[in-house]
Amino acid sequence: MVGVISLVTGWPGPSGFGSASTAEEVTQGIDGSNLTAIITGGASGIGLETSRVLALRGVHVIIGARNLKAANEVKRIILADIETARVDVLELDLCSIKSIRAFADNFIALNLPLNILINNAGIMFCPFHLSQDGIEAQFATNHIGHFLLTELLLDKMKSTVKTSGVQGRIVNLSSIAHTHCYKNGIRFAKLNAKEGYNDKRAYGQSKLANILHASELSRRLQGEGVNITVNSVHPGLIMTPLFKHTAVLMKFLKFFSFFLWKNVPQGAATTCYVALHPRLKGVTGKYFVDCNEMTPSSYARDEALARKLWDFSQNLINSVSK
Repeated sequence: MVGVISLVTGWPGPSGFGSASTAEEVTQGIDGSNLTAIITGGASGIGLETSRVLALRGVHVIIGARNLKAANEVKRIILADIETARVDVLELDLCSIKSIRAFADNFIALNLPLNILINNAGIMFCPFHLSQDGIEAQFATNHIGHFLLTELLLDKMKSTVKTSGVQGRIVNLSSIAHTHCYKNGIRFAKLNAKEGYNDKRAYGQSKLANILHASELSRRLQGEGVNITVNSVHPGLIMTPLFKHTAVLMKFLKFFSFFLWKNVPQGAATTCYVALHPRLKGVTGKYFVDCNEMTPSSYARDEALARKLWDFSQNLINSVSK
């Protein structure tokens, strides 16, 4: 109940920020000029605002995007607006394991450091279809793609931490929709089956997977003694291109629940806060809403489920890659 009141009123939580805070506000005064960040889906919606604000704070931003024309236009706009901005674009299709591997290879070839990885891109409420690798599309794009990308870039991030002494940060964009998933959380045995598919629950399943991935990776890195934090965030309700499959329905719902919705600068705030704010140094394995730590669902806190998903994801990628 307190969370709903804070959302509606915009009252700040313990962090000093709340649902009304913007990405610029939560990063005010932060110097990121010694940092390099990859942002998937950084050319539209809250990903674009995240790219802009990190660039504003001096971060060297690498946008991973499927649409290179749109991403390069975003780069042009940011550079025109922020004279000191450093922005580069690399092609990335998270629905394709081949593309993900190529992106990782291309980034590593740039010989840049990697301090921050923001797994932002996603698709939502799609009619049933399989990725080119034969994986249910929402799960493939929202979870498997980011799971593999993170794995491929982890050694680069570890080496950056070792040489720079600066803590690495990984941020997974999840959603409050993780609470609306299938029975038992993930339908492992029927992941790619059209029978029983529900576009809303499939999205919730993928967003649950984002939290489970973050928490399990956090535990593993802590066990290794590696100075990299991994957290997940719910950005809030924002009308972005994600809603293209249910635009009419969402506009109808927004009319009756306008007080729950955020604008894009507000929607990017939690991501930017978790990625950059010094207050979060050493904070890992947590879930954030409106720039404050919140408790996710019981499924999202299930360590056995997280380990099962980790093994399942690795096996699925290996089976596709053969």
